[in-house]
Amino acid sequence: MKTFISVMISLLFIIIAVPFMAQEEKKPDAKPEEKKEKMLPVVVVEKAVPQDISEIIELTGSVVPTQIARIASPVEGPIQNCCTREGDKVRRAQKLLSIGRNTSAYAALTAAKAALKEQEEDLKRTRQLVKTGAVPGAQLDTVLSKYENAKAQVAKARENADDYSIKAPWDGIVSKVFVRDGDYVSPRAPLAEIFHPSSLVIQFAVPEAKSAGINENMLIKAQLDAYPGKIFDGKISRAYPELDIKMRTRTVEAELNEKPDMIPGMFARIKLILKHIPDAISVPADALLVNPKGEQFGAVVEEGKIRRRKVETGIEQAGRIQIVKGIAPDDQVVISGGEKIKDDTEVQVKGA
Repeated sequence: MKTFISVMISLLFIIIAVPFMAQEEKKPDAKPEEKKEKMLPVVVVEKAVPQDISEIIELTGSVVPTQIARIASPVEGPIQNCCTREGDKVRRAQKLLSIGRNTSAYAALTAAKAALKEQEEDLKRTRQLVKTGAVPGAQLDTVLSKYENAKAQVAKARENADDYSIKAPWDGIVSKVFVRDGDYVSPRAPLAEIFHPSSLVIQFAVPEAKSAGINENMLIKAQLDAYPGKIFDGKISRAYPELDIKMRTRTVEAELNEKPDMIPGMFARIKLILKHIPDAISVPADALLVNPKGEQFGAVVEEGKIRRRKVETGIEQAGRIQIVKGIAPDDQVVISGGEKIKDDTEVQVKGA
């Protein structure tokens, strides 16, 4: 009896469960489109939009004066009355110091004066003789020439005997003084150095690889450590015509549009704009692929499929590279996720 009841309960359970199981089997699967979309590879794209791009190199330099006078001693003698110090502002023809003379210079002046007096007496006698006809007139010319030469020797000796004043060649600031009172100097010994403050420029060196494209009026942006956080616009005012043989660099000078108070020796950081291209198409540099032949390719998404294009590139700056040929404005450029996807593969687009 118990067995019969168990069998009946089992049959009843099967009768009730079968319709529900059949209904579950008849439930439709997810839409094919949704299932397919979930399986498509995802790529990140960026819309190609024209924008300015510049080729910039970053360099360092210093503030230097271009108008500078390194004053040297013209004669030998002791330094006297050195009244100039570093930092002094001087005017044109202002006396900086004096150089005294030694005893031999005065002896030379005395000898020159005696020779002049002798030539003067000889000139008087010769004139009287020519006047009386005792000697020909041509002899007077010879004696007169000797007299003029003696006068010149006296003038030179007097100049050498007097204290020699060293004067400023133009208005400026004294940057260095190499001597003090009592120092004894020889000819051509350095005495002082003066610069003109309006001649200060930023001088820097451009590597040989970029040196051929340097021209006057090229734009720069400069930062001076003395003015933190401030950027000064300027342009190249002079490019030296030859390279430094040891460093293989080309020296360049630049002037700032807005001139702050500068001091020779200030450190400068320069961004030199070698080339500026407006409305250029650019993409992230790592979005391009290179084949074994060295050819570059970029990927775009067209009609939901990935397509690779051979591209020609231009300048590169700040992680972006100019596309000269191969990608047009408004193209959806694959910037991530397309490295291993074959051409004509359908993809999901993420991004622009």
